[in-house]
Parts: sequence; structure tokens; C-alpha cells
Amino acid sequence: MAKRFSDLTDAEILSLAISNEEEDSRIYGDIADGLRANYPATATVFEEMQAEEQQHRRSLTDLFRQRFGEHIPLIRRQDVRGFITHRPVWLVRPLGIKAVRRLAETMELETRRFYERAAHRTTDASTRKLLTDLAEAEAKHSALAEHLEREHLTDQARHTEDEAHRRLFILRIVQPGLAGLMDGSVSTLAPLFAAAFATHSSTDALKVGLAASVGAGISMGFAEALSDDGALSGRGTPLLRGLVCGLMTCAGGIGHTLPYIIPNFRAATAVAALVVAVELLVISYIRKRYMDTPFVSAALQVILGGLLVFLTGIVIGVA
Repeated sequence: MAKRFSDLTDAEILSLAISNEEEDSRIYGDIADGLRANYPATATVFEEMQAEEQQHRRSLTDLFRQRFGEHIPLIRRQDVRGFITHRPVWLVRPLGIKAVRRLAETMELETRRFYERAAHRTTDASTRKLLTDLAEAEAKHSALAEHLEREHLTDQARHTEDEAHRRLFILRIVQPGLAGLMDGSVSTLAPLFAAAFATHSSTDALKVGLAASVGAGISMGFAEALSDDGALSGRGTPLLRGLVCGLMTCAGGIGHTLPYIIPNFRAATAVAALVVAVELLVISYIRKRYMDTPFVSAALQVILGGLLVFLTGIVIGVA
């Protein structure tokens, strides 16, 4: 059962501080290691912060040995009430720049408050002075981080990291999402309009469209997730890619299916056709925005494919 902070002795407070600094140092090291491949300049910032934490730990260890001897009890954050539980960094892949900076800010704030409370609790003057100094050092960590960023994150480095971030976003989110949107928007056209023109019933077309959209979403989601574990390609976690691809596939089909909620078959078909045109233009824009494909070329390719599938559905439906 966790112990209250107010019940800790001076030895226990120092032991906890040593453990905290060791843990923070290793977390910063994990962050640096996770960022090094794609964000080397930012990784250097966290390596410098890791070195700061290691120096704090050495100072605390020296003071503990002077006062209480060589044995330092293992007291961790989870052993004391009131500390924030952070998700282990090694479980978070891929690491994002904004996420790790928010984590670092939270850690620094929590550690500073701990040292301030600890300084008020201790009765030893030398311990109080060291804890107060460490609280001030943690308060300055934000300034240190900004200084290190200015030192290491030059304009060129920032540009390189921004480009790396964009490439990863395209690999992990845009590509699977676009593949799903294209499949959902195009592949469901044939069964939807075949059912619509075969039955001239909005209700029947709606059921077929919903079944085709949801089925395609599940199929594409599993296919994307099982196609690549991301270890070598850097495309991120299979679960995220599969989820993005599946949802976008379903959304692509649902878009031109929902107009068949309209009871009037002709009106519903006219609205559905308009939605299809909008979907194909959106796909063309995404290809231009993220894949550097000229808009006219992308539009011609997508619209031609969509038109062929659309006509296939109508021909089969009226046959």
C-alpha cells in the first residue's frame, strides 16, 4: 500500500529523490533513442536533459551517503501517494515530437513540486539546501530545453525534422487512409448502383450499400493491418493503420449510400451521383496535397476509374 508523503523520513525522501532522478534520466534516454532515427536534433536535446538528471542523481547520492551510509533503499514513485503515473515510453511507438515535449514538461513540473515539498519537510539544513537548489534547477529546465533547442535545432535541422514528420504522417496515416477511401468510394459503386437499378427501391439499395461499405471496411482494415508489421518499413503500428484504413473505407462507401434514405428512388440516385463526384474530387485533392500528384492528372485517373465502376453497376443492374 502506498505511503503518504508526509510520513516519509529524511532518508526515505532522499531515496525517493534518487530513484526519481534515475527514472527521469532513463526516460529522457528512451525518448532520445526513440527520436534519434527521424529527429536527431531533438534527440540531442533530450540527451542533454538526461545528462542533467544524472548529475542531480549523483549529488543526491553523495548527500545520502554522507548522512545515512552506503545502502540506499529502493523507494519509487508508485510507493508514495500523489505521483502521476506516466505510460512507459518504451510502449509508445512511434514517438511524436509534441507528445514527448508535453511529457517532459509534466515530468519537470511534478519533480519541481516534489523537491519544494521535500525541502519543507526535511529538518537537515544541507538536505534542505540541496532540495531547494534542485527545485530551482527543475524550474529552469524549461529554459534549458529552450536553450538546447536553439543550440541544436537550427533552421535547417527544424526543416529536416519537419520533413521527416511529414513523411511519417503520410506513411502511417495518409497512405492507409487514402487507400481505404479510394477502395470504399469506388469498389462499392458497382454493387450499390446495380442493386438500385435492378430493384428501383431505395430501401434495397440502402441495405446493399451499407453491407458493401461495412464489409469492405472490415476487409480492408484486416488486409492493411496484416500486410506489414511496420518494423522495417517504418509505417507504424499495424493496429493504427488497419483502423485508419478500415474506417476510411467504410466512410467512402457510406457517403454515397446514405442518400438512399430518401424514399424517392430517382431523387436518391441523383443525390448519390452528386456525392460520388464530390468524393472523387476529394480523393484527387488528397493525392495532390500529400502525394504530389498534379490535380488534373489525379482527377482524371480517379474519375475515370470511378466512372467505369459506376457504369458497370448500372449495366449489371438494368440487364
